[in-house]
Amino acid sequence: MARTAGSHSDITGPRVLDAALRLFARHGYAAVSMRQIAKEVGVQAGALYNYTPDKQSLLFDLMRRHMDDLLASRAERRRTGSALEKLEDFTRFHIRYHLDRSDEVFIAYMELRNLTPENFAEIEALRREYENELEAILRQGEEEGVFAPADTRIETMAVIAMLTGVTTWYRVEGRLSADEVERIYWDMVRKAVSV
Repeated sequence: MARTAGSHSDITGPRVLDAALRLFARHGYAAVSMRQIAKEVGVQAGALYNYTPDKQSLLFDLMRRHMDDLLASRAERRRTGSALEKLEDFTRFHIRYHLDRSDEVFIAYMELRNLTPENFAEIEALRREYENELEAILRQGEEEGVFAPADTRIETMAVIAMLTGVTTWYRVEGRLSADEVERIYWDMVRKAVSV
């Protein structure tokens, strides 16, 4: 559908995504209507279709944006070295990256069930790319004799679930700083996979 003359798609388009993010995280994808998103943005419901074909596309775009940003940030930071050094870096990166993105994390994990099969397959491939890095680190540690995973795939998923869980309880005004949380979680991850 053509954009309305005089509209500001470069401003309104991102506002539509941000509104959908807030509402999906607060109420859940299934409970949010396009009308609610339009109200949050401050446009007529019909105007939303100038920026997105449907609600499914919004959900997919939010997840895709989250995964693309995560993978790009990780690629910039990725380190070489021993498996222990790489695992510490991965652990600290994951926590720090996700702490400020609790809404994105919630949607990325809790709303997968609402994706169409085609969209799910694309997001799952991106998630697998991220998970594969951790699994490779665990395999390297096994080869170096410093990690003893019973099953590297299961341990990969368990570590990511543990690290991602920080976003459900951590608060900036809480008793622990982000640095302290990173240190504690790194210690737990190291002990969980070490020989």
